[in-house]
Amino acid sequence: MSTTKQQNTLQRLRSKFRLVILNDDTLEEKFSFRLSELNIYIFLSTIFVVLVFLIVSLIVFTPLKEYIPGYGDTSMRRNMFVLAESTDSIEQIVRKREAYLNNIKSILQGEIDTTIAATEGGETAAGIVDVGQKDIDLEEISEKELALRQEVEQEGNYDLFGGIEEESFFSGKMNMYFFAPIKGYVSDGFDAEKEHFGVDIVAPENEPVKSIADGMVILSSWTMETGHVIGVQHANDLVSFYKHNSVLLKKVGNFVKAGDVIAVIGNSGEESTGPHLHLELWHNQTPVNPLDYIIVN
Repeated sequence: MSTTKQQNTLQRLRSKFRLVILNDDTLEEKFSFRLSELNIYIFLSTIFVVLVFLIVSLIVFTPLKEYIPGYGDTSMRRNMFVLAESTDSIEQIVRKREAYLNNIKSILQGEIDTTIAATEGGETAAGIVDVGQKDIDLEEISEKELALRQEVEQEGNYDLFGGIEEESFFSGKMNMYFFAPIKGYVSDGFDAEKEHFGVDIVAPENEPVKSIADGMVILSSWTMETGHVIGVQHANDLVSFYKHNSVLLKKVGNFVKAGDVIAVIGNSGEESTGPHLHLELWHNQTPVNPLDYIIVN
């Protein structure tokens, strides 16, 4: 019975039909063709298989696969892991450098007493480990240590800054030479009574501003009153400040030589009335007249 039913179904699928296309007005036959249900199924199945093959090939062999949710490229994952690891290392280095520079800045500003360690065997505010100075007997000095001290003292005689005393700075006998920060003319001089703790030097636009001496940048920021400001710590407790710049070219922690370009003259800040450089020179947190030591024109 089932065999007969299958034969009937197969015969029905193979039954031929004629599809005729006629002109509706003239009833003229345009074209016709014979087909069966089996032909239609085979044709549609072929089209479906071809479409599936084309879609799969398009996804596998083109970058379209990257837009599929959940798809991940192996090389991309490896690069992301390397970048994440590098970023973490850079963050640790940046935190350590910021802590170091903040400690140095605090020491230079006199906010930390460097003569007192936190605890024995602990860490000081400047990041220096206390190795237990109380247990060291200063009376016992070996011959090697004595010879080393003498050698260091002799080398200190050739230090460019070692022979400068604090009193010599104010007495005008200082043997330290300063580099002119910019070429121009002084429009407003030093006046401590009016709280004008520096000199204003007018120069052409886009003139480079140079460091007056060797040192380390301890300030590179912007304020509402003075605009772009950069400060350099020099030897013998000297600090120079350069205000109202248009661009700062050095960052905190950079070491600069005398004559190195550190900024560009500008007109930034509410206290500025035109393109100029406001130069301040401080010694032991006390402002001094820069024109007593620097020739700017």
